[in-house]
Amino acid sequence: MHRFANPARFQTLANAILPWTFGLTILGFGLGLYYALFNSPPDYQQGESVRIMYVHVPAALMAEGVYVFMAVASAIFIIWKHPLAALAAKSAAPIGLVFTGLALITGSLWGKPMWGTFWVWDARLTSVLVLLFLYLGYIALWQAMDDATKAAKTSSILALVGVVNIPIIKFSVEWWNTLHQPASIVRLGGPTIDSSMLTPLFLMITAYAFFFTTVLIWRLQGELAQRKLEKIFREQSK
Repeated sequence: MHRFANPARFQTLANAILPWTFGLTILGFGLGLYYALFNSPPDYQQGESVRIMYVHVPAALMAEGVYVFMAVASAIFIIWKHPLAALAAKSAAPIGLVFTGLALITGSLWGKPMWGTFWVWDARLTSVLVLLFLYLGYIALWQAMDDATKAAKTSSILALVGVVNIPIIKFSVEWWNTLHQPASIVRLGGPTIDSSMLTPLFLMITAYAFFFTTVLIWRLQGELAQRKLEKIFREQSK
């Protein structure tokens, strides 16, 4: 793991991975959207509105997954002082913010025909809204401090404290009486969704994951390039 803290080694690895993740993102979205829109049936209760699930569920899973990634990267930075780990968490935060916003918007669009309203203070919805604010707070901390090392430490602590919200999101439908439906994919008894819907859903989840990986690499490369330029400017100004 220490080897990849070296920016040059990371760039070599990133350049090898990037074409594959980009290609698999395009393929995953192409297949996922085709199956979701044209090769999966409407739900017997939800009708055509069930197709929102193919955007909403992957976005919600990635919103949680990206935050866990940030927390792990932040722990690595605090324990082993890996500067690349802090940059990885920083680069992931805006992507996770977009996933969280997308999950809330599509959830509201789904909630209107199902619940008769765009928003209720349901335990699952409220905890995901808290996740959105955690992302915003993390990004704001990075931008509020001129000292990059201090910003990295402070934001890493917030990421680690905020990770307690992830199990709350996951188990909120079991701990409290909520309108949100219980887990139907990741559960001990196995998925309860028919394979005709499960196939496009897994394709979309895979596409979202490759999309995250691709954009994360791009953002990390941008962060490293920016720091290289800042170093050059500092040396020239001496």
